[in-house]
Amino acid sequence: MLRAYLFLSIFIPLTFLFALSALLCTLVDASGRAYAVHARLWARLSLALVAVRVTVRGAENLPAGPVIFMSNHQSNFDILALLAAMPRQIYLIAKKELFDIPVFGASMRRGGYIPLDRGHGRQAIKSMDNAAAIIRAGKSVVMFPEGTRSRDLNLLPFKRGGFMLVLKAGVPVVPVTINGSGRINPAGRTRIYPGSITITLHPPLTPPAASSRAEAEAALTEQVRGAISSVLEH
Repeated sequence: MLRAYLFLSIFIPLTFLFALSALLCTLVDASGRAYAVHARLWARLSLALVAVRVTVRGAENLPAGPVIFMSNHQSNFDILALLAAMPRQIYLIAKKELFDIPVFGASMRRGGYIPLDRGHGRQAIKSMDNAAAIIRAGKSVVMFPEGTRSRDLNLLPFKRGGFMLVLKAGVPVVPVTINGSGRINPAGRTRIYPGSITITLHPPLTPPAASSRAEAEAALTEQVRGAISSVLEH
């Protein structure tokens, strides 16, 4: 418990400082490269605070061009691990409420991260269309199709939104399996333990031929779930 409180006492101000610095950098560098450097350094320093190591497997599976990474979600450390170690510049898709947080939200928006309205109606559809257009223009993004963290390391049911976005964007999906993060910071608990995280990148998938969008979504959902599950440790 003490380790967790010590971590948070450094992590929170560190996050604010990096968010502010990255925000200011976007005023002179619109390419996003400086922002990405900030994000990677922030993530690596945060992981180093609790002696967490990250290994990536399957980088050779990455295709050229933008992709949607779909990952299981075990811990708050998943995002840190992905930002610290992914072999490609990635952007996060996050609920729009996070973009209302002072400094942090403005920094994410300026850094090219994509807000998604998870409600219903026209705003949700407009939000999805906007995200699809941004991805088609060249950005690789990360999503967690479970929508929340798993408390027992098993996969939760997948939500439809991510797979609707795949069909709208028309880019490949790269399933991602994260192992180890749920033991470092179990969901719903404050405790943090040192250890290692392994990120496995699976071969890309494209929506299978189907007679309807609903069938294509369902088939792709099962393919992504199967790939993530294939090396998931329990």
